[in-house]
Amino acid sequence: MSEIFEPIEQILREHCGVRDAIQLDSRLQEDLGLDSMGLLTLALETENHFELCLDEPPDQPPQSVREIVDLVALRLKERREER
Repeated sequence: MSEIFEPIEQILREHCGVRDAIQLDSRLQEDLGLDSMGLLTLALETENHFELCLDEPPDQPPQSVREIVDLVALRLKERREER
């Protein structure tokens, strides 16, 4: 899981400006202070880094770092199974 968490943590720090401690259970808006632009930046930079489309349900966007990590893990698994 660290192979997914660490790049996401780096994206949050470098591209989203998060200075607080980042844990798997950190909530993106409430704990890390991401606004709509921060959330969009996180999604786009995550997709670019992992070369995938998150394709999260619009009515259920990820709320925490753990949910982003789990979503990336799911998309990577799906990609491996397609090959």
